[in-house]
Amino acid sequence: MDPVRHLKISFSVLAVLVSVGVLGYMSIEGWRFLDALYMTIITLGTVGFREVHELSDSGKIFTIALVIFGVSVLGYIVGSLAQIMFEGQFQRIIGRKKVEKMIDALSGHYIICGYGRMGSLICREFAAKPLPFVVVEKNGDIIEKIKDEGYLYLHGDSTDDETLLRVGIKRAKGLISVVTSDTENVYITLTARGLNPDLYILARSGEEGSEIKLKRAGANKVVSPYHIGGSRMAQAILRPNVVDFIEIATGREHLDLQMEEIEIPQKSRFAGETLVSCGFRKETGVIIIGVKKADGKMVFNPHSHTKLEESDTLIILGEPGAIDKLELLIASPS
Repeated sequence: MDPVRHLKISFSVLAVLVSVGVLGYMSIEGWRFLDALYMTIITLGTVGFREVHELSDSGKIFTIALVIFGVSVLGYIVGSLAQIMFEGQFQRIIGRKKVEKMIDALSGHYIICGYGRMGSLICREFAAKPLPFVVVEKNGDIIEKIKDEGYLYLHGDSTDDETLLRVGIKRAKGLISVVTSDTENVYITLTARGLNPDLYILARSGEEGSEIKLKRAGANKVVSPYHIGGSRMAQAILRPNVVDFIEIATGREHLDLQMEEIEIPQKSRFAGETLVSCGFRKETGVIIIGVKKADGKMVFNPHSHTKLEESDTLIILGEPGAIDKLELLIASPS
């Protein structure tokens, strides 16, 4: 058991013992509350002070029992405190409280369930963006790796309601379930959808047929790493130059060219304008290769007179500096 939990239990037992002592002296000896409390404390503390009043035989037997139990409990408390101090538990408690406060302050963040091979890659990409996120992992050995990376984390089971509530699922923007078991991914998706109906949920599918179950459970999108990996390998043979271009455009390690998406916000000054009248290409030099309309329709290679509307998403290609400039331009009020 965790030494901190040992300590909590010890203090609870001590509180019960004090209550029993006070009630015992009041009922056996007929003392008033303050005298009974004082006698209980000096007895449990074994300080050797004189009794408040003369004790009857029943009171003496009760005092002997109280001393035996009291010494045992106090010894247990001292042992727990020593264990906490020697094992550096105080630093861990302080560090854990700090992490919990940071998690409580998150809003519009992402919850990543599982820190395996996929989970660690997702965390690396999010940290490089950067995007706010918190990892939920139930394996204690893996938790140490997450701590070493400096990511926010919670040691717990993602299928449990309380765990997801502690990582702020009701304030979160999205949840990514990438644990190794498809069954657990289904449970996590069901739990998350029940706690936050508006949450965007991305789930991993390992086995054939589980994609349908995950979507029924409430996943917005399901990804099969084996299907994507096999398709990517085939395309690397069939269209190697296309694959190279996509890797350059989407990989964060390439700083010369990137592909990004930017949403036109509500009440934007660019809503109702065309691509040519907005002057995005002229101002920043980016290439707009697609526009995803608010209704989900995708317009590829849009012409210059394509009209932009609120909540449209621009798919752009350009240098990182130009993309940052366009993000600022679209976000600016005027």
